[in-house]
Amino acid sequence: MKKNVEPHKHEEKEASKEFPLPLPKRESSPFPLRGPFGPSKRAKILILDDHPILRRGIAEFINATEDMTICGEAEDSHQVLKMMPTVKPDLVIVDISLNGSSGIEFLKILKAEYPDVPALVLSMHDELLYAERVLREGARGYVTKQEAVEKILTAIRKILVGQIYLSDRMMDRVLEKKYMGQANRSPMESLSDRELEVFRLIGEGITTVGIAQQLHRSVKTIETYRARIKTKFNLRNSMELIRLAMHWVQNG
Repeated sequence: MKKNVEPHKHEEKEASKEFPLPLPKRESSPFPLRGPFGPSKRAKILILDDHPILRRGIAEFINATEDMTICGEAEDSHQVLKMMPTVKPDLVIVDISLNGSSGIEFLKILKAEYPDVPALVLSMHDELLYAERVLREGARGYVTKQEAVEKILTAIRKILVGQIYLSDRMMDRVLEKKYMGQANRSPMESLSDRELEVFRLIGEGITTVGIAQQLHRSVKTIETYRARIKTKFNLRNSMELIRLAMHWVQNG
């Protein structure tokens, strides 16, 4: 039997900044998995997030369960793809906003190369904007970082038995759009995945040249994306675009 390892005090203090709830004792899952996972064979979870304190906090909670364990952590998509053949995860937790890469682009690669490995997206951004996008790219669930950690565990368990996890609010939104059409579609929702990525990077204060380098595209291509975004938001100039993007990044 494995012994629980007590975290160092300074690590526990750092993790509490992101997760104020106390770490749970290892106990039976309140929603037992119907699949092959349990005390004798715990589901292996791989975390892709560029915030080490957040990764540590999630890992502590997952390792404290009876039916799941962390098989690896990474801060960028390249590390995850190198680890996949070795650690063979049952599920990958993915952050959308990564340094030097996009979580949505990673989902496309994961879907193509590992179609049997489901993904749960964890993001600081409102699910009303991103949830449908990530589902289209193969993710099986979406949880915001503002949610309690127990929601992450619930989402993982649902996904591992073949279900999709979204909040009640988002499910209502999906059904409304399905039966009511796109009449109320916002300019933000009209952005393509790449345009949205460029918009986010603009909001983070990155220059056109910097965005081109980060996305491995030409400056001319990024300028084209900027022009399309201004048109969709009916913005008059680049200054209005920068202000809008920065406000969105800061306020979600």
